[in-house]
Amino acid sequence: MGFMLYDPAKDKTLVKLNEAKYFIPASNTKIFTFYTSYKALGDGYINGLNYTHKGDSLIFWGNGDPSLLHPDFKDSTVVNFLRQETKNLYLVDNFEQLSSYGPGWSWNWFPYYFAAERSPLPIYGNVMRFSKKADSKEAQAYPKSVLLPLLPAVEEHSGNYYIQRDFKKNTYEYALNREKDSLTFATDKPFITSANLTRNLLQEAVGKKITLLEDNGYTQSAHEQLPTVKADSLYAQMMKISDNFLAEQLMVLVSDAVLDSINISEGIAYAKKNWLADLPDEPQWVDGSGLSPQNMFTPRSVIKLLQKIHTEIPMEKIKAYFPAGGESGTIRNWYPADPGQPAYIYAKTGTLAMSTALSGFLLTKSGKVLLFSTFFNNYTGSSSVQKTEMQKLLYFIHDKY
Repeated sequence: MGFMLYDPAKDKTLVKLNEAKYFIPASNTKIFTFYTSYKALGDGYINGLNYTHKGDSLIFWGNGDPSLLHPDFKDSTVVNFLRQETKNLYLVDNFEQLSSYGPGWSWNWFPYYFAAERSPLPIYGNVMRFSKKADSKEAQAYPKSVLLPLLPAVEEHSGNYYIQRDFKKNTYEYALNREKDSLTFATDKPFITSANLTRNLLQEAVGKKITLLEDNGYTQSAHEQLPTVKADSLYAQMMKISDNFLAEQLMVLVSDAVLDSINISEGIAYAKKNWLADLPDEPQWVDGSGLSPQNMFTPRSVIKLLQKIHTEIPMEKIKAYFPAGGESGTIRNWYPADPGQPAYIYAKTGTLAMSTALSGFLLTKSGKVLLFSTFFNNYTGSSSVQKTEMQKLLYFIHDKY
């Protein structure tokens, strides 16, 4: 276990335990992603597309923006931009610049939303969203596309429902229990990304021909940018529900912003050199989401990062981005405040096999804002034991300090 509690007003460490040891942070990595994204992208509109005009052609390429027709954002800025363009449309194939999975990710995560594939030009969030309402006999798919077919299983499902993508191709088999008319659900299933599929899906949405183009130096040439969504909306969803896909794509946006290229590892190196060089221990940081067990941080480095966030970002924005204990996000069922009182914990969770973390801001009854970071690694059984004890400890600090 590693733990550190710090009072920024007094610049004083109140408690420390193994604060200089490295731990696997899981989704506490997203605190690093958030801060780096905030430094690189700010809280205004992000650049959602790079493009240039050449003769009778509009040549464009992705820079990582995850919002394009995403099932939660459904931003159509790029679609409308391309629809209104009078020139021929060409999509530069820069997909080889980014691997679909991050370092150390497991191949058998392919059916799950938490491991949706990364890509330079995500569309529909790189997932199929299947949903059913109580008054509907069938599951509805978003997007509705012949390119991502939903195929009924041979037999009906004896449980509630079954939806599974083929391991090697983008076909989805499903079955429903017809006896459960009131069944409702919504689930996201990743699809296998590629430049060709992205072109076809975008072409389908735009209603105009789009031609794939090899990157013969286009992405390194002078170009214009197309603003799409507010970065604020991406930060809040990434942090509150611990959205791995948004975290990964934000780091792609960071590398595009600071390096004008797609390279997450170089983007991380840039952040470590320019914004995180004052951390007491160098972060071992390899992806945006924290899915990789190769990430390793120390509690005192996380505290230093939280101190930077506390200094540079207004507390009201921090409260809007971080999950609130007993109220929102991944800790809505944990760390509740006393009845009638506001949340006292604003913190990011982290969970992998044998790894649990929680780091953030603790508001005391006396009006203090404290910073804390805790890590549990290499335990057996459920993480609920660690969470329950941590809930008792953090409430005690909230109540007494």
